[in-house]
Amino acid sequence: MNLALPSDLFDVAIVGAGPVGLAAAIACKRAGLSYVVLDRGCVVNAIFEYPTYMSFFTTAPELEIGNHPMVTGHDKPDRRDALMYYRLVAQREALNIEQYTEVTAVHAAPAGFTLAIERRDGTPDVLEARRVVVATGYYDNPLPLGIPGEDGQNVSHYYTEAHPFMGLNMTVIGAGNSAADAALDLWRGGAKVTMVVRAPELKNTIKYWVRPDLENRIKEGSIDAHFNSRVIEIGTDEVTVEREDGTTFQLPSHFTFALTGYRPDLSFLAELNLAQQPDACLVLDEHYQSSVPGLFVVGSAGFAGRTNQVFIENGRHHADLAVAEIGRQLAGHAELQPR
Repeated sequence: MNLALPSDLFDVAIVGAGPVGLAAAIACKRAGLSYVVLDRGCVVNAIFEYPTYMSFFTTAPELEIGNHPMVTGHDKPDRRDALMYYRLVAQREALNIEQYTEVTAVHAAPAGFTLAIERRDGTPDVLEARRVVVATGYYDNPLPLGIPGEDGQNVSHYYTEAHPFMGLNMTVIGAGNSAADAALDLWRGGAKVTMVVRAPELKNTIKYWVRPDLENRIKEGSIDAHFNSRVIEIGTDEVTVEREDGTTFQLPSHFTFALTGYRPDLSFLAELNLAQQPDACLVLDEHYQSSVPGLFVVGSAGFAGRTNQVFIENGRHHADLAVAEIGRQLAGHAELQPR
């Protein structure tokens, strides 16, 4: 893809080429709206960042967009299935997508909005759109620990697979699904795994078939776990852990996975001063239009305080509602022509 951006005004600029952003693009195309999809990474970049052998909790029909069937050879699609599916949908629909193009700011403009962008080579540019749909999700913005050593080469906020870590001392920070899956996979891959958890127990949101597996591995001593504790420094060969009572100790650690969660990053919309709810979720109407008329936020991007409630399964429907409303809003524009 990476199609050239035309110099005229777009009806819709879609920020984010994840499944929800692609669904919005398909809806725009079918509604005769001119559009462009901009993403600072690749198509469905968040899924690309998932663990190598991850399987989805849901079934294939719940991940489909644009009435394109997802065909898999097993009950639950995996990462590879999803990457192939969304890639093929984008190609078959010939969607106008600019990969590796970051939106750095959105400003109000007479015609709607001006978007400041930075291309892959670092070149700045500007485009205009009557409406903007933000579908950036949250997975590409990990919550920082804010501790020394967090930026080291032996630290990652994304788990891949166990193979490179056989026989090594591994620290997993976190108590949710990502941390649970990583700890079990590393252990099965031959690593010595230690979990560090701030809470007194694992999160109750861990998948129901994973939690007892992990609890049993901890109980039998196959996986070490320190609860009511937090990592306060990450070194080259060890991490420093602080207990609830303030005492500290060192753990041998060749590599650390800090899997403590992710949050939407809407800093590029700062100038627009979008209204928020007390839980940091945006104020959105029934069409997912924000407090700024013409700017829509779909999928999990607008739900910072409830990211565990919005997924591909329901976020894809946000896109259809938003684009339908955009079509109604722009229906009276004489310059709106089917493309």
